[in-house]
Amino acid sequence: MTTHLTSTTATAQVGVLGMGVMGSNLARNFASRGYTVALYNRSRGRTDVVMAAHGSEGDFVPSFTVEDFVASLERPRRVVLMVVAGPATDAAIASLLPHLEPGDIIVDGGNSHFPDTRRREADLRAKGFHFVGAGISGGEEGALKGPSIMPGGPAESYAVLGPMLESIAAVVDGVPCCTHVGPDGAGHFVKMVHNGIEYADMQLIAEAYELLRQGLGATPAEISAIFAEWNTGDLESFLIEVTAEVLAHVDAETGQPFVDVVVDQAGQKGTGRWTVQNALDLGVPITGIAEATFARALSSSVPQREAARGVLPGHAGTWQVEDRAAFVEDIRQALYASKVVAYSQGFDQIAAASAEYGWNIDRGAMARIWRGGCIIRARFLNRITEAYERDPDLALLLADPYFAVAVGSGVPAWRRIVAQAALNGVATPAFASSLSYYDGLRAERTSAAIIQGQRDLFGAHTYQRVDKPGIFHTLWSGDRSEVGA
Repeated sequence: MTTHLTSTTATAQVGVLGMGVMGSNLARNFASRGYTVALYNRSRGRTDVVMAAHGSEGDFVPSFTVEDFVASLERPRRVVLMVVAGPATDAAIASLLPHLEPGDIIVDGGNSHFPDTRRREADLRAKGFHFVGAGISGGEEGALKGPSIMPGGPAESYAVLGPMLESIAAVVDGVPCCTHVGPDGAGHFVKMVHNGIEYADMQLIAEAYELLRQGLGATPAEISAIFAEWNTGDLESFLIEVTAEVLAHVDAETGQPFVDVVVDQAGQKGTGRWTVQNALDLGVPITGIAEATFARALSSSVPQREAARGVLPGHAGTWQVEDRAAFVEDIRQALYASKVVAYSQGFDQIAAASAEYGWNIDRGAMARIWRGGCIIRARFLNRITEAYERDPDLALLLADPYFAVAVGSGVPAWRRIVAQAALNGVATPAFASSLSYYDGLRAERTSAAIIQGQRDLFGAHTYQRVDKPGIFHTLWSGDRSEVGA
């Protein structure tokens, strides 16, 4: 039912500002849990549409001015912003502040860049307000039925806000997919990395599809059946499930497979780039995520692709797969191993940022809240959760006993797939870079020694020795003797 109140009656436990699809669905989720929800949108039309379509679903308090919206909220006021990240978020905060009181809580549920969240949190804290940057994953359906929620900000805010957020989150094994991530920008940082892993996961799945199509000459419908079968085993995940659904879809207008009428240029909204940029700042190699991000950029590099088409020789073989079942199984194993690499790299980045910014993020808790509601939810997140339960300080997820065996057993298949793709001219940047990362990790010695020698010769950047401690430099332009630095 709809609640109609005067502007001075404060009965709503939470307010949602921004009545786009995500905001309206989140408001409906709150209402379905028994909360009275205040609604506000800068343009009244959106609020009217939401009320007309869903006003009977729960107790909503529609407001058409910021003053009435704030006045309808119980103290301490809890306002969830669901607006476009960037200047729109700053504008929404500025419109609220004159009407709020110290102790009120503003939650940014958008995909804000974590440095912006850190700035906003510090500014509002100095003014006596609580600011919570909350990553929310799950898309439209998740917002309505139960997302994965990653709130940062002050711990005391979570004491007030946490039970409410946990009540609307997805639940797996009786555990809500929501927990306090850490101070200031920690929540939005973890959501950023989540999205980076999502980029890698999607690219790996796309490469598996391309290999099945090129190697087997399989139709999208046939590949859909393969993905559906994979979704019953270790690869079970939301993204595998929806891939099977997309591949099975037929375009109504042409009768062609849907995937064949879609332009092959992948879009992106920036979170993948942010993830890669931050990893470079932290010095964390997230090669799978980076290659996935660059693959989207390459797909949209239309002038370059047109210039290359028909001009650059491939010298590729004619792919002839002799054992179809073995080939499909090799791709499955390569996909599983590469996916684990992407998650391992993402968790390394979270650990590095946690140390850099003093966030003290529990990586096991992050795996736990990603098991439901979010886009990257997958069966093996249970295994990741268990790995961090065994060792909260685990230096490398791939080195956990379970994953060392699970990934290691697939290495021969992984190598065969990457080699066959290269020989037959099929681009697999995420598969190949993930395998190279794996080999780089396990190497007794890498080629970095020659790089250190080069750096010392042309720039006197010094080096260390394997046989004694200290920092050294060779007098390359002199008698080539070695000196301590």
